[in-house]
Amino acid sequence: MDPVISERERSLDLADLILFRTVAEAGSITRAAERLHRVQSNVTARVKRLEVQLGVSLFVRGRRGMSLTPEGKRLTDYADRLLALAEEARSSLGDREPSGRLQIGSMESTAAVHLPGLLSRLHATYRALEVQLVTGTSGALIAQLRAGEISAAFVSGDVREPGLIADPAFMEELVLITHPSTRRPPCPTDLRDKTLVAFGAGCTYRACVETWLAAQEIRPPRIFDVASYHAMLACIAANVGYAFAPRSVLRASTARAAVIAHRPNRHPWRMTTWLARRANDRSRAVEALAELVRRGARRHGSDGWGEDAPRRSGRR
Repeated sequence: MDPVISERERSLDLADLILFRTVAEAGSITRAAERLHRVQSNVTARVKRLEVQLGVSLFVRGRRGMSLTPEGKRLTDYADRLLALAEEARSSLGDREPSGRLQIGSMESTAAVHLPGLLSRLHATYRALEVQLVTGTSGALIAQLRAGEISAAFVSGDVREPGLIADPAFMEELVLITHPSTRRPPCPTDLRDKTLVAFGAGCTYRACVETWLAAQEIRPPRIFDVASYHAMLACIAANVGYAFAPRSVLRASTARAAVIAHRPNRHPWRMTTWLARRANDRSRAVEALAELVRRGARRHGSDGWGEDAPRRSGRR
């Protein structure tokens, strides 16, 4: 790469980033040119010019197409964030409905049970909005939110962090799930020698369960990590051990007849799912999502969120 270029030539414009992201998504100059309605030579020249400007190779060229170099992957993250910020500015300053890309993070349970209806309303109301959904544990989603990789996240647990605000979105009841051979509600001591089936580190439900077990002076001899509720319920049906999950997940699953749900305590174990977002994010897309969530909360009534419901401005 030629290092002798002016400061002006080093500057990036949004058109460069759009072209770069299109090539990265398409995996080839030919397909990218078709999507951008440009000739291949123009796209090739723009990519090479961008590489010269940055002083790095962004793509590995091969017979089967183009793949991103490590530097190219880093630029992809920046490009997504910069283009989203530009769209946010246009939407906020202009008098038009939310548009562009809205990246939402969610726990798997929320994505499977609660979000289909919510996202359907969002899609029907704001046709120009492109929604992308990613799933993960609450811990991972909060980290992505703080890093600017997603715009909002449906999470559980304590989200009282600087720079974040949260609204109550859904209420879940956490239940103990066992093999059908365990017909009566098990006592905590009945779980002492059994395997706990749970999501990996970063899962709020797992952290709460481990705290509850520790209060009963129980430490699971083994923990079987799973990556989905489908796998979790299959393990319980096969009598691998026991698990804790939202009752709503069990009701929505075809595996509900193969397992049994119990209340681990005398009273329902309620957990609030929050819509968390950055306090300084005033984009129309995020505000539209938050407003739909607030409308849903109002339909549930003031008692629907339990005792730990916060005020609208934040968690506490």
